[in-house]
Amino acid sequence: MSELIDLPIETESLGHVTAILDSGAHFEGKLTFEGTVQIGGEFRGEIFTKDTIVINRGALVFAEIEAETIIISGRVEGNLFARRRVIMHPPAVFKGTVTSPSLRIDEGVVFEGASYMPKT
Repeated sequence: MSELIDLPIETESLGHVTAILDSGAHFEGKLTFEGTVQIGGEFRGEIFTKDTIVINRGALVFAEIEAETIIISGRVEGNLFARRRVIMHPPAVFKGTVTSPSLRIDEGVVFEGASYMPKT
């Protein structure tokens, strides 16, 4: 029953998708954007946004990520800094550190690293 309560909150945080880096695409560098971006391919570098980043199933990301909300279902290695929350859904694999006031790791996610929850 708790999943039914969580779904509207997650859907609300996605908002309008402004860009997609889909499977088969490779990008290296610094990405800044407004709105929601979905990554389904391979990304290496830095991601900065005041909004939402979604790492889809099958994605491979090696990055420092700073965002309002970070949602992960793919593989991510690096450091995450979220002003609002981080959500990890299976089959996500994460290695690194997470700094966020809210962290949700669903059953089936592989998490190797540390988490820090600063006071708001």
